[in-house]
Amino acid sequence: MRVLVTGGAGFIGSNYVRKVLTGAYPAFAEAEVVVLDKLTYAGNEANLDPVASHPRYRFVKGDISDAGLVSEVMSGVSTVVHFAAESHVDRSIHGASDFVLTNVLGTQTLLQAALESGVSKFVHVSTDEVYGSIETGSWTEDHILEPNSPYSAAKASSDLLARSYFRTHELPVCITRCSNNYGPYHFPEKVIPLFVTNLLDGLKVPLYGDGLNVRDWLHVDDHCRGIQLVAEGGRAGEIYNIGGGTELTNRALTEMLVAATGRDWSMVEPVADRLGHDRRYSVDCTKITNELGYAPQVPFEQGLADVVAWYRDNRSWWEPLKARAAL
Repeated sequence: MRVLVTGGAGFIGSNYVRKVLTGAYPAFAEAEVVVLDKLTYAGNEANLDPVASHPRYRFVKGDISDAGLVSEVMSGVSTVVHFAAESHVDRSIHGASDFVLTNVLGTQTLLQAALESGVSKFVHVSTDEVYGSIETGSWTEDHILEPNSPYSAAKASSDLLARSYFRTHELPVCITRCSNNYGPYHFPEKVIPLFVTNLLDGLKVPLYGDGLNVRDWLHVDDHCRGIQLVAEGGRAGEIYNIGGGTELTNRALTEMLVAATGRDWSMVEPVADRLGHDRRYSVDCTKITNELGYAPQVPFEQGLADVVAWYRDNRSWWEPLKARAAL
C-alpha cells in the first residue's frame, strides 16, 4: 500500500504522517508514505524529523497545482489524504489569489491525477468554516454551504469539486469537515500557538471584538484518528464532520491561556473585529460516530496543558518561525 499525503509538512498533515509511520493505525502498518509539500511559510520539514529516516517514508517538494509532478507522485498510490491548503483566514482577507490557486486548482489537479491513476480512496480534508456561521444547534453534513471568508469560499469550492469527481467519474472520494484544531507543531499565527508564545515571552495578545465568538476545539490527534477512520471505512461520496465537543468563546479560551502561562488579563489587548468574522461554529458528529465509531479521546483541559508545555519546551522550533514571519 502506498499513501500520498499532500501538505504533509504542515501542522495536521505532519501529525498524520507521524502517526502512520509509528504504527498508530494498524491497517496502514506496512504503508509506504509519500509526502508532497510545497514548503510555503506554514510548511516545515522539521515537523517530520521524527520519521525522516523511516524506510517507508519519502518526501517530495512540490506544488499540488503542478500537473506533471502530481501525476508522477500519484503513480502506484492506493490512498490519497489531501491536507494541502492555504488556510489562514486573515491572510485570505488581505489577498485571496493564492487561496484560489492552491485550494481550488490544486485540488482539481490532484483529483484528476487520482482518477487517471485509479486510486482506491481519496480523502479530502476540509473545514467546518464552509458552512458559515450558526447561532444555535449544530451543522449536519447536508447543511448548505455559506462560506463568509475567501479562505472558506475556496475550501467550499474544493469540496464541490471533490463531490463532482465522485458523481461524474465515480472516483471514491470522501470529504471530512473538522472544527478548530490545536496541538503541537501548530504554526504560530493561529490563535492558540500565537497566544501561548506571546504570553510566554511577556507580549500582549490581540482579542478580536467582544471576544464572544464561539469555536469547537479538536485535538489534532483526535482529528487524525477521525481521518483515518474515514480512510479505512468511509463510504465513497460521503461527507463526515469531525468535531472535538468543546465549545468555547474566544474570551474563555484566552482566559484559560492567560492562566496556563501565569499571566493576567493586562496582557490582553482588545482589537477591532475581523472582517466577516463568523460568530459560532458547531458540527454534529453523529454520522461519523454511528458509522465509524469516532469519538474524541483527548480531554480539552489536558490537551491544552500539554500544548502550553510543548511550546514552553520547544522554543527552538517556534522562535525562528515567528521571527521569519514577523508575528
